[in-house]
Amino acid sequence: MHKLIGLLGIILFLSACKSDSEEIPQTPPNVLFIAIDDLNDWVEPLKGHPQVQTPHMNRLASQGVTFTNAHCQAPLCNPSRTSIMTGLRPSTTGVYSLSPWFRKLEPFQDLVSLPQYFSQQGYTTYMTGKLYHGGYGRQEGDTEWDHIGPGAGVGVKPEQKLVNTPAPHPLVDWGLFPHSDSAKGDWKVMEWAVNQLKDMPEEPFFLGVGFFLPHVPCYATERWFDLYPENITLPPVLASDREDTPRYSWYLHWKLPEPRLKFLQEANEHHNLVRSYLASISFVDHLVGKVLDALEASGKADNTIIVLWSDHGFHLGEKLITGKNTLWDRSTRVPLIFAGPGIQKGELCAEPAELLDLYPSLIDLCGLDPHPNLEGHSLVPQLQEVTTPREWPAITTHGPGNYGIRTKEWRYILYADGSEEFYDMKNDPNEFTNLAYDPEYASQKAELMHWLPQEDASPAEGSKARLIERKPDGRVFWELEEIGVGDSIPEI
Repeated sequence: MHKLIGLLGIILFLSACKSDSEEIPQTPPNVLFIAIDDLNDWVEPLKGHPQVQTPHMNRLASQGVTFTNAHCQAPLCNPSRTSIMTGLRPSTTGVYSLSPWFRKLEPFQDLVSLPQYFSQQGYTTYMTGKLYHGGYGRQEGDTEWDHIGPGAGVGVKPEQKLVNTPAPHPLVDWGLFPHSDSAKGDWKVMEWAVNQLKDMPEEPFFLGVGFFLPHVPCYATERWFDLYPENITLPPVLASDREDTPRYSWYLHWKLPEPRLKFLQEANEHHNLVRSYLASISFVDHLVGKVLDALEASGKADNTIIVLWSDHGFHLGEKLITGKNTLWDRSTRVPLIFAGPGIQKGELCAEPAELLDLYPSLIDLCGLDPHPNLEGHSLVPQLQEVTTPREWPAITTHGPGNYGIRTKEWRYILYADGSEEFYDMKNDPNEFTNLAYDPEYASQKAELMHWLPQEDASPAEGSKARLIERKPDGRVFWELEEIGVGDSIPEI
């Protein structure tokens, strides 16, 4: 009954409203919600790598709006996805690491998540793959989704690791070995999503599809490797890049299994890793294309909002590291593409956007009742006219007291020990020169500091975290076990 009431409300709302760009349909729009793990800006619409081939993401971009300055709320899977689904910042929930599942926290046990909100408003919700981190949200007794398909996973693997990295983590691997695309975990995710669309899901529907690649291990078949030359173009790297970054920036990326650039160079693996990552991206793009084709074949594309996003970026040698867990653009910047009724076509928006904005934006696009407790802001003004100025910057949090703030022109980073970084993103997009202590930029830095979150929650109960230092003035610095801070820091 509650779904019927919600559905009638949506129809009445939409019948009275029209978009400035395109007439909104009289029936509630469906939602196709596509997530891609660890995907940085190496996609054709963002031109992050000169050789990348993603024709299907390009096709989607031609049908909608691509945000060229979109950023995650946390450069790590669980806190990023928790923020998207709850509409709250990590500094509000205290979820900074790979645990806990936010439903284990008393203040958030009854929180209405994004899929639950759509269910309450009359939608039937479907999910497959990785939308929450790991197995969160898909265990017996969970009520996040109405229908749940296969989980995310690597799928077929070689008998032994292909690359002997310094930290022998089984996931930190990449390369080519004989296998079939259909044996990969993401293929099964795609098949389930395509079958739901073929079987005509109950409308209005919210279909979440979460792909695992290009998350390591970056295994791809010959078909995708052949798209890229062995002597692939490497990302820009400056050997002295870390000389003007605070020591605390090293803390956030220590004791992680992903290898340093130094290993890649000495082991002659840098080209192989970049090629493997690009091949994995093109494979996932192929799967995205199959889902988009199934939506078209279903006859429901004209009445479906599509949003494609990644949970955070990924370094492939930049700042002398690989992996995520940083507050620089390579780790925070993500693809974000919207398409569907009421959205401009083939446009780029340079205004800063946050993944936190997905929840309120989808509510707004679908004409649902506003949610009163969300910390993001609707992107609909930019989706209807991409030049519309946006008041808010994009804010990324990585553990208590560590913040990155990004506008169109600047990036400001504040670490928990008070050290800073400041970059002119127009003239120095690779963040090679730290201007934080140059008095010429004091006023610009002060403007960004104004946006630092007022709430700085301690790590939630169940986090893999421990107290590292309590200052005389009461400030507390925490160490997240996955991030790692030690007694001494080796050279990068």
